[in-house]
Amino acid sequence: MADEATIEVAMIVPRTEAEGPGVRYAVWVQGCALRCVGCCNPEMLEFGGEGATRRRVVDLVEEACDSGAEGVSLLGGEPFAQAEGLAPLAEGVRARGLSVMIFSGYTLAELQARGPAAARLLAATDLLVDGRFEAKARSQTRRFIGSDNQVLHFLSDRYAQDDPKFAGGNTVELRIRGGEITLNGWPLLGPRTRVTR
Repeated sequence: MADEATIEVAMIVPRTEAEGPGVRYAVWVQGCALRCVGCCNPEMLEFGGEGATRRRVVDLVEEACDSGAEGVSLLGGEPFAQAEGLAPLAEGVRARGLSVMIFSGYTLAELQARGPAAARLLAATDLLVDGRFEAKARSQTRRFIGSDNQVLHFLSDRYAQDDPKFAGGNTVELRIRGGEITLNGWPLLGPRTRVTR
């Protein structure tokens, strides 16, 4: 049942403009089997990693819809490693008018062959950035793209390719809260990091 679905969450930024068009509610999931060299979130690769929390999907839907964001961005880790839990999350926020963007290391063709949970999640996705991150092909000019081999797929008619929200290079956001500094977006020179006192 959707009410009982959970996902393993590494981090949430309730309002960001660096992880997709407009203001986004961004959820980074924990765990990825791909292990791309130079991954910007190496602390999110291990399933069951330190600091990850198990969250109920129904709670995340409410938080996202209450955030005032225009959409939800799912990152990681690898979102499609938790497709069974993320599908009802994507369906829930879309039913309430929010858009869904996913960043995946798998190509669209690979995702289409992954089975029913991935198909269900794809069906509830407006934008997909796909493909392994390749450090030698790091993108400097394409908004929301990590490396030049990756593709931004428009899976619904919610956004147009010529929308100004997709123009320009990547951005980075820095948040300081208490003794914690969080950097998200796409850093030019190195991985996204979290520094604590």
